[in-house]
Amino acid sequence: MRIAIAGLGLIGGSLARILVNSGYDVTAWNHRSQSYEAARKNGIVCVKSLPELAASQPDILVLCTPLKAMDSVLKQLSDKLAPSTTLTDVGSVKREVLATVSRYGLRKQFVGAHPMAGNELAGFDASDVSLFDNATWAITVENDTEFEHFLKVARMVCDGVHNRFVVASADDHDQATAQISHMPHVVATALAAQIVRNPQSNLALALSAGSWRDMTRVALTTPDRTFAMVDENPDNVANLLHDISQQLSDIADLLDKRETERNIYDKGLEQFFESAQPYRDVRAKLKDKVPEGVYSLALSTSSHEWANQLVQASRKGGRIEFIDSVEAIVRHFPHLRDE
Repeated sequence: MRIAIAGLGLIGGSLARILVNSGYDVTAWNHRSQSYEAARKNGIVCVKSLPELAASQPDILVLCTPLKAMDSVLKQLSDKLAPSTTLTDVGSVKREVLATVSRYGLRKQFVGAHPMAGNELAGFDASDVSLFDNATWAITVENDTEFEHFLKVARMVCDGVHNRFVVASADDHDQATAQISHMPHVVATALAAQIVRNPQSNLALALSAGSWRDMTRVALTTPDRTFAMVDENPDNVANLLHDISQQLSDIADLLDKRETERNIYDKGLEQFFESAQPYRDVRAKLKDKVPEGVYSLALSTSSHEWANQLVQASRKGGRIEFIDSVEAIVRHFPHLRDE
């Protein structure tokens, strides 16, 4: 396939390099041309403008620009993109992208995507062909997503990047990523800001080890990136923060009762730490990297039932590692609940 990439930052640059290594023809545009020399040395064809990128007649055009730049980018592409070109993206929030794509009349050929990969670095110089190693992607579908466009994105993920994927609606995706990405960035930042205020910060930092490093790693992300991801998914992040704030407040109240209400304190603290046991059990199974099973799913592509099939498989712990026009191979992993 011929792939066009708009944006050669950490994710876009890494994706471009991986696809080139997989034998794909990759053409790219970036809002700053400083990265072009390095990109060309990695086999990436670089163009000067977004219309020129669209004119390359790619099978897939991947939007790897910040969400705040998406409106400007799509405005330049909207009347240049061939109807046969599949439009996708790599953003961590899907609802706003879907709305912007729809506003420019490109919804029919759009299929959202989100690779669960990255780090706190930025720019093409930080790109890495190993960034997506063993990554799982989310591919989003709605009730009007066309299977042909979906299939091209799915094959790029499986065949080009050698990853697996799950399938969800934009709404479900944004709720899930708020839980495992956006809200933790806020919590990590709060921890980092707290140690700045702590009178014993120097001593605490000197004593810090693995638990502190792991809890605060994402707080090293540049503030503008963290601001953007939270600002793009505010309602879901707020709901989770209210919930975890209440849990922390309850535990703080419980700790205050240690000397005065020892029975309540002991029972409450024990229940709190035990409440996460189902997650510990699943993580222990996932650490062994042994799937619970692999099966073939025959796809009903004559209707939109294929989307429901893949969404349901994903909700039950399935990750798709191969797909064509008639079937998907699903690897079933340990999960927290059956749906």
